[in-house]
Amino acid sequence: MVSEDGQYWVKFRVHRVTVTAVKPHGLDYSLTLHGPGNERLVGFDNSHPVAPTKWGEPQDHRHVQKVVKPYEYEDAAALLEAFWTEVDAFLDKAGVKR
Repeated sequence: MVSEDGQYWVKFRVHRVTVTAVKPHGLDYSLTLHGPGNERLVGFDNSHPVAPTKWGEPQDHRHVQKVVKPYEYEDAAALLEAFWTEVDAFLDKAGVKR
């Protein structure tokens, strides 16, 4: 997905990994929306823990601009739906045509 003006775009990075306590679904993932200047505006990933989560617990979380909150991973389909819902809401609020 790219906006009409080419300034907004998405990037998916997904790899299978060994199932562990921090990645119990066996995926290392990052789904992101970028804007002008390559700034990450929306992201869902599991690359680091989020307070109050501790190391050794699932690290799934979401970013909307500078706000980071835990994300309750269910399955890949729900992850994609949540990501696109957040992207659509962000772009609508920003008035971005696509």
